Amino acid sequence: MTEDLPPDDPAALTSFIEARYHARHREELPDLTALALRVERVHADAAKVPAGLAAVLQLMIGELEVHMKKEELILFPAIRRGGASGLENPIAVMRADHRDHEAMIGQIRELTDNLTLPDGACRSWTALYEGLGRFLDDFDAHLQLENEVLFPQFEPQGV
Repeated sequence: MTEDLPPDDPAALTSFIEARYHARHREELPDLTALALRVERVHADAAKVPAGLAAVLQLMIGELEVHMKKEELILFPAIRRGGASGLENPIAVMRADHRDHEAMIGQIRELTDNLTLPDGACRSWTALYEGLGRFLDDFDAHLQLENEVLFPQFEPQGV
């Protein structure tokens, strides 16, 4: 499947991020959390069960929702209005949030042994790790697009 390249225009890029990444995260994370709960419950005694994964994903849902709302209600509308000066502080907050999200991603990778399935993993466990793999790739692309493409356009040089 070929994905559209993100637009060069910052205002259009914010709309792309909302439609492509924010919507997908909102759709995928609850399903992944439910699947993680099922795997943790059914395989509670298994040596490599990702115990605590559902809790991390649930926390991530809440924190990501707050973060995405800040972008959608504050930062992105300011960018769409032309990105007048004064965006450095909201962008700094978004970057700090991104670092917090990356720490949660580290927890997910640790709990799942970097998405390494145990021998004989069931279909649910396999589906969970495959879905997490897609989410993590997507999330990484999302952060990279904001951190390396969008935000630098509105920060003083050297930040």
